[in-house]
Amino acid sequence: MISTDPTVDEALPPAPPRRIRRLPDRETVDRFALHELLDSELVGHLAVVAGGVPVVVPMGYARVGEHIVLHGSTGGGFALRAASARTPVAFAVTALDGLVYARSLFDSSMNYRSATVQGVLEEVPQGEADAALLALSERLMPGRSAEVRGMRRKEVAATRVLRLALDDVVMKQRSGGPSEGDGEDHATWAGVVPLERRWGAPIASGLTPEGTPVPDSVLALATRASPPGTLDEASEPAA
Repeated sequence: MISTDPTVDEALPPAPPRRIRRLPDRETVDRFALHELLDSELVGHLAVVAGGVPVVVPMGYARVGEHIVLHGSTGGGFALRAASARTPVAFAVTALDGLVYARSLFDSSMNYRSATVQGVLEEVPQGEADAALLALSERLMPGRSAEVRGMRRKEVAATRVLRLALDDVVMKQRSGGPSEGDGEDHATWAGVVPLERRWGAPIASGLTPEGTPVPDSVLALATRASPPGTLDEASEPAA
């Protein structure tokens, strides 16, 4: 018999934490490593089942404390509908650090860091929404908010800020070189090709008057490593 008492679920023990089954030695529960991954990337993928159909959408995000912060449209965005319906979602972030060239295609691999968060989206309370939206903007475009006009009332009304708690997270990573000593011909080259990314020189829009100075926030972004933590420097921006 199925109980309809709403207090029954509250008495159930919490579900056991999810674990990596394949290559479990690559799982990490290091919170610092998780934060470092989330803070190094700009785009994640939000997955939800909507109307019986799986939907995956890439979204910009920011980590604010122990939450992933996203923004959605009040005009019917599926993320906002999922939050309203308390529908379980998943959010995945992956950083590709390099390709691992082994002496066979079977043993070749990737160096990577990945994390999947599962839970229920919730709207950020109105009193905290402005700060959360600013944190998201500052994560994607540091310093830009001080250089542009403030949000108009209509824009604020059209935006909802959502968050996903970092409570149910699985993180997996691989680093290092290829497997060695397996009887392969060592005369064949094996090793790692690291992946490095950087911002390019800023390109002004067609309606920006010639000679308009490149703002400090753009200069700071274009001359630093991208994403944070990489070593490659960008080329000098065009004036």
